[in-house]
Amino acid sequence: MEPILINSVDIQKAGKNCKILIGDINGDGRMELVCVQPDGGIDDRYVPHQITCVTAFALTGELLWQYGTPVEEPGGFGSDFPAQIHDIDADGKLEVLIVKDKKFLILNGADGTIKREFDLPDEMAHDCIIIANLTGNPIAQDIILKNRYFDMWALDKDFNLLWKHHGNIGHFPLAVDLNQDGYDEVMAGYDFLSHDGKLLWSCKDLDDHADALWAGDVNNDGKLEICVGGSVTTLYDVDGNELWRYSGSIESQHVALGKFLPGSKGLQVAGLDRIQRGDGYKGQWSGKDGMFLLDSDGNEVWKEDRQTKGWLTIVNTFRNWNGDDKDYILAYRRGGGVNPTLYDGDMNVVLTFPEDGYVLSADLFGRNLNDAVIYAGGKAWIYSSKPYDLTTAPSGKQLPHPKKLSQATLYPGCIY
Repeated sequence: MEPILINSVDIQKAGKNCKILIGDINGDGRMELVCVQPDGGIDDRYVPHQITCVTAFALTGELLWQYGTPVEEPGGFGSDFPAQIHDIDADGKLEVLIVKDKKFLILNGADGTIKREFDLPDEMAHDCIIIANLTGNPIAQDIILKNRYFDMWALDKDFNLLWKHHGNIGHFPLAVDLNQDGYDEVMAGYDFLSHDGKLLWSCKDLDDHADALWAGDVNNDGKLEICVGGSVTTLYDVDGNELWRYSGSIESQHVALGKFLPGSKGLQVAGLDRIQRGDGYKGQWSGKDGMFLLDSDGNEVWKEDRQTKGWLTIVNTFRNWNGDDKDYILAYRRGGGVNPTLYDGDMNVVLTFPEDGYVLSADLFGRNLNDAVIYAGGKAWIYSSKPYDLTTAPSGKQLPHPKKLSQATLYPGCIY
């Protein structure tokens, strides 16, 4: 199952240290790469980024448009970038949402021109952008902004303030219609909020903050549960009852839901244990992490005995790589000379990508399978399980934009 290289794209004109978002921004039936560069000169452990420049590329490598000018000294990946792709005005076309120069901007996905701009509700309300349906629209058109760890603001599509919340909100809150009433509830770190911002319940006896949040029918009871990766890994039902707790990790930095063990009950929880922290700000890169897998009842299936150094791994679910609808565990940013890898539920290596870097997955060409985009050092590589001829004309029909592509974050989470 060796990955097939479809193309390599030179993205240097977007500037250094870019993060890539993906979506069919011009509606031609093929997804594009949207490169966003962060500002520098801040300590992004505590101060959130803004965006300096946005550059869109076709998968053929053509530069489509650029908004802003790349800077020579951008920031790093110590926190999220305030940028998303989403059809925020419900016109059937995608927009690019960014925070730049203390303004919330909605850019036309097709050409990068400004469609609308708004003042921020607070000068630090730009740690990330969360799309939610808090007002019961046919599609999600509301926006949640937050500062680094404690405050968040919910706004409607016209940027009217709906509500504000203060608490231990973690990195990237999860907006999902957990009770199926047509409105999104919000898991704001360790607090569970109604669509109108009322606190319904909070996690108990958890330290630090929530690093990753997922929703899915983990125990196969026909209802959605919430899996929280924080000081430990926990599972909650919609009423806030703790269903199980896994304390066999030192720091549960990432979790991901999937059917990694076909034939087993419900869903499994893949996770990343930060065993020994390094400190990149002090040049300490020799920490260590390891993956683990839990069954639907929270029992440990296995834990990785990692033999290489590296402590910044990101774990996510990679579904439908070759069109067979199987789930794999994607691990990247591993360090120690380990390239991005797909693992099955028995911790066997399914494939290793030839290039190292950050990894995205999406159905780039509308073929009902997920391809991979790997990027690092001013270059992006497009890999697939099946060949694709980029010289063929795309269909001209807008590709769907799944929820996971509207919630780009360093701390992946979604609804399974």
